[in-house]
Formats: sequence, structure tokens, C-alpha cells
Amino acid sequence: MDYEQIKKIMKDLEESKLEELSFELPDGTKVSMKKSGKPQVVVPEIRPEVIKPQEEAIKTTNEEKKVEGNVVKAPMVGTFYSKSSPDSKPYVEVGSRVKKGDVLCIIEAMKLMNEIESEFDGEVVDILLKDGDMVDFGKEMFIIK
Repeated sequence: MDYEQIKKIMKDLEESKLEELSFELPDGTKVSMKKSGKPQVVVPEIRPEVIKPQEEAIKTTNEEKKVEGNVVKAPMVGTFYSKSSPDSKPYVEVGSRVKKGDVLCIIEAMKLMNEIESEFDGEVVDILLKDGDMVDFGKEMFIIK
């Protein structure tokens, strides 16, 4: 059902002597309209069989990301870059050994390129961002074990 059809039904209801109209569409969507006093907001019924597969997918994704190690978080808002220029090699890759103070990436903020250094010694287990991704303060960027 498109917007124009809904508008027509609303107009027909307004012009009729009916006070209330309710019906269900073939896809399970329930529509209810009432003429009286205050406007009402109708919240569609959420069917559990639709939600469960999505919840399971979210749980699986969250469980997969639980990796032990130290998490390096973004100290500022900006754009993430894994290398100093488009034709350069990345500062680190998965499997790279790093020491505290080694440069891991660059975050561009307000046209300034800020080198982000490792806070930990160890091996880069996961890089959670791609070049050009926007980062917020505290966003997880690297996992170092």
C-alpha cells in the first residue's frame, strides 16, 4: 500500500459517518484509523519471528569480535588512515609486532594529521577500521595482544 492509497482512505473516512476503521494487509501490517478528538500514534505490532533471526545475527557478530588483548581507542574525532600517503605501506598490519610509542595510524582532524602511537607492546591481532573511516572519541581501532 502506498502513501496515496493511505491518503485516499483517510479522506474517505473523514467524509464518511464511520468513526473508526481497522484492517490488516496481507504482509501482516495492521492499520487503524479513528476520527475522534486527539490524534493517536499507532505502533505496528512487531512479530517475534521477524526479530529473532536479527538478534541472533547481532549476538554472533558481537561474540566474534570478542578478542582478548589490549584495545587502542581513538583519542579524538576525525578520519582514520592506516598509512601516511596513498602509495605508502601501512604503519602496521595484522601480525605486526609493535612497541609502546610506535605509530599505528593517522587521524586527520581539522586538516591536521595526528599520528596515533601504541600504548602497548605486543602483536597487532586486529585492525577494526579501514582507510577513510570516520572515528569518534573512544572508538576501538586496534587490538594488541
